[in-house]
Amino acid sequence: MNPARDRLSSAGPFRASTEAGLSPGRWPRTVRSAQEGAEQMHIRVGFEMEYECPGPTPMILALSIHYSRASDLVRPDYLVTRPSVPVTAYRDLFGNWCSRLVAPEGRFLLSTDALVNDSGLVDVVAPAATQVPVEHLPESTLVYLLGSRYCETDLLSDIAWNLFGNGPTDWARVQTICDFVHRHIEFGYPHARRTRSAFEAYNEGKGVCRDYAHLAIAFCRCMNIPARYCTGYLGDIGTPKPWGTMDFAGWMEVWLGDRWYTFDARNNTPRIGRVLIAHGRDASDVALASTFGPNTLRQFRVWTDEVDAAAAA
Repeated sequence: MNPARDRLSSAGPFRASTEAGLSPGRWPRTVRSAQEGAEQMHIRVGFEMEYECPGPTPMILALSIHYSRASDLVRPDYLVTRPSVPVTAYRDLFGNWCSRLVAPEGRFLLSTDALVNDSGLVDVVAPAATQVPVEHLPESTLVYLLGSRYCETDLLSDIAWNLFGNGPTDWARVQTICDFVHRHIEFGYPHARRTRSAFEAYNEGKGVCRDYAHLAIAFCRCMNIPARYCTGYLGDIGTPKPWGTMDFAGWMEVWLGDRWYTFDARNNTPRIGRVLIAHGRDASDVALASTFGPNTLRQFRVWTDEVDAAAAA
C-alpha cells in the first residue's frame, strides 16, 4: 500500500489532487511543557516528489510553510524544480501560500528543504477556553461552521447531538469529541481511501489521520463550534522509537474564546514541532498538488527531523 499514491484523487478525466493526512501518529512517551522549561529547537522539514508526465501538465501546489511561521524560518522553504521551470506564487482564499507551474514532459521533481526555529513546546492546552455563541463569533470563523466536501454536517448533526449534547461544554466538549473519534476509528494505511468523507468514516470505523480530522471537524461544526482542517509537517519529536515512515499530517484547529486552538484526534495528545502548511474547510481546500493532466507519481518522500545547533548553522 502506497499512501502517497492513494492521495491522487481524480476530479475529472485529467485532474488529480494530492491531499495530506495519511500519516500515522504515535503516542509520545514524554512531552515537554512550559513549566518544564522547554528549549528552542531547530527542525529540518522538507519533501521530494517525482512525477512522470506524458506531456506539459499544469500544477497548483500548496506546499509552502504557512505565513504565520515566516519569522521562524532559519532557512526558507524555497521550491526547487528539476528541470527548472517558471513558478508563480499567490495567496488562496484562505490565505495559504500557493504556487503555479507547468511541469514539462518526462521526469519532473519538486523539492524543498527548510530549517524552522521552534519553541519546543507541546500544543497549547487551555481547559478554561469557552465556546462562543454563534451570534458573537467573528465573521471570519462562520464559514467553518458550515458543511463542506468531506464534512457533512447535515448527515452527522443528529448523531453529534445524541453523542455530545448532554455532555461537557466548551474546551471539554471538543476534547470529548476527540476522545470519541480517537476510539471510534481504527487507524491503518490499508484503510486509506481518498474519497472517504466524515460520515463514511463514522460508519466504517476505519481510516487515516485525515479521516480522524474530518470526523472531529464535522462533529464540532454540528455542535456550533468553528473548526478547520490543517495540513503540515508533524514529526516524531518526543515520541519513542522506532519511528515509521514520515508523511505529511492532518489535524484540526477549533475556535474557542478569542483564538484558534490545535486538536489532533488521531494522536489525541499534545505534540511537539507541528509546522503548519495550510488550512481550509477540509482536505479538498489544501490539496498538496492539483495536477491538470495525466501523470504518475513515481516517488514521494517527506522529512521532519530535529537537528542540533551545529547541523543548523
